[in-house]
Amino acid sequence: MKNEILCTTDFSEASKNALRWSIDLAKRLHSHITILYTYRLIKQNEAAIPMKKKMEEEAQANFSELERELLVGNGITYDFKTEVGFVADRVEEHAKKKDVGFLVMGKSMTIGSKEGFEELMEHLQVPLIIVP
Repeated sequence: MKNEILCTTDFSEASKNALRWSIDLAKRLHSHITILYTYRLIKQNEAAIPMKKKMEEEAQANFSELERELLVGNGITYDFKTEVGFVADRVEEHAKKKDVGFLVMGKSMTIGSKEGFEELMEHLQVPLIIVP
């Protein structure tokens, strides 16, 4: 059995619910969770590097809060990744490289781009769980 749960986050309440669901699933299956935060860089000049650093610092601060609230002391293993790009592209790439058994997403993560979400569903070979 594939032994990793990939949980996307945008730090919304729906993403927190998806993470809660992922934690419960990880406990039952003795799985590792990778929490993936993706973002876009809209500037392509010298301002992009400071912007990238700021976005990653904010993501790390938000994750630290999530970690304290939901992950610490749960007896599961997890890691947090920040990546530049579209959610669908980053998820698909991660699923190709890792032994992903489930993709868990909050409903808010699927609303952003209907085309991207449909394309992800076409190519993804992993069960998807969407949490309201």
